[in-house]
Amino acid sequence: MTERLVVIGGDAAGMSAASQARRRRPAGDLEIVAFERGRHTSYSACGIPYWIGGTVSGPDALVARTAAEHRERGIALRLGTEVTEIDPARGRVRSRDADGREEWTSYDHLVIGTGAVPIRPPLPGIDAPGVLGVQTLDDGEAALAALDRGGVRRAVVVGGGYIGVEMAEAMLRHGLEVTLVDRNDQPMSTLDPDMGRLVREELEGLGVPVASGAAVREVLTGPDGRVRAVATDGAEYPADLVVLGLGVRPATDLARAAGLPLGAAGGLLTDRAMRVRGCERLWAGGDCVEVLNLVSGAEQHVPLGTHANKHGRIIGTNIGGGYATFPGVVGTAVSKVCAVEIARTGLKESQARAAGLRFVTAVVESTSRAGYYPDAGLMTVKMIAERGTGRLLGLQIVGREGAAKRVDVGAVALTAGMTVDQMIDLDLGYAPPFSPVWDPVLVAARKAAEAVAADLRRG
Repeated sequence: MTERLVVIGGDAAGMSAASQARRRRPAGDLEIVAFERGRHTSYSACGIPYWIGGTVSGPDALVARTAAEHRERGIALRLGTEVTEIDPARGRVRSRDADGREEWTSYDHLVIGTGAVPIRPPLPGIDAPGVLGVQTLDDGEAALAALDRGGVRRAVVVGGGYIGVEMAEAMLRHGLEVTLVDRNDQPMSTLDPDMGRLVREELEGLGVPVASGAAVREVLTGPDGRVRAVATDGAEYPADLVVLGLGVRPATDLARAAGLPLGAAGGLLTDRAMRVRGCERLWAGGDCVEVLNLVSGAEQHVPLGTHANKHGRIIGTNIGGGYATFPGVVGTAVSKVCAVEIARTGLKESQARAAGLRFVTAVVESTSRAGYYPDAGLMTVKMIAERGTGRLLGLQIVGREGAAKRVDVGAVALTAGMTVDQMIDLDLGYAPPFSPVWDPVLVAARKAAEAVAADLRRG
């Protein structure tokens, strides 16, 4: 008897699950129906700032697999169709198409891949023309159209996280005067404040003033209704465009209404197989779920395309009759603003404290290449290690070319549960064009190991 798999969400997790299930089960054994409320499917939202900035072409360059390609592979993909209700008791979902027609579709397996939605606070003027979000390909098109209007000279970016700094670069590439407004003390709050300060200094060196500790209270508009400034409690920042980079939250309104289990951050809770807890036929993955942080042991919302694609592959494998699990994450992320690379993995200090961990830190400055080799870029590396055991807890890097991907050494060490003492002897690649004799990560590990030993001596 043919089973039916229904997928909600046509991007990374949902369509990876559908594709993997199709590879394992032919159409006569498994019918697959996927609903996507937008106009596009299987695209890289992470690439949108680089498309807007002109570094990559788009939007076609950002699409990994088109709707037509999914349909050729036996997936009934319905674009412009929104799922409005999940009925787990009866095993069905209700959908509404672009013409307002509604219907119920039954399922044997349901994959929830609804992703995340941008945080958009209910502030006066937040919906005025000239206020841009950065989440979908439609948002990218709208941003480029706004930039093509005449008289656009000044942009204010609200939020100093990954999207905020990436969009600051995109606006700079269009020749705009850019100001970054952030409610936190330093940009990149995923870093410790001392490392975030380095990002701030680099931004200001690029000519981007950073207004820290400044919460936006209103978007001011002119007589034509378009944005003219951003107002905080202490100042007004003139703007022809405002870019919102305030982060995202899990898109789990459907799941909440259906009574499915949610975590502290509002994301769906699953088991290791990515099955919704307590629900035999329901699966979830991507930006709408919370995952286990392998370092802290806590559930965490980590919205990244890398995890979403892995979740989808695991779900599709399990629905297809195989067996796969997702062990968790260590919290690795990289970004950049112009020539400045930013990376982190594991826990920052506040997260370690929240997990009840005691720690020591080490901060070192080094270069990406041998000091005598041309164009050796500076970088600052911060390492956090557990007191007593010396177990690596976190790694943060801010620097020039060659800095960011060094964080992967830390990601592997965290996954393996290594101590900083063990890291010192890692056999990393060396040649003058790529690294000093002592790689910056190993220098930081050596300093962290010394800090652990000194702490033990003090008792």
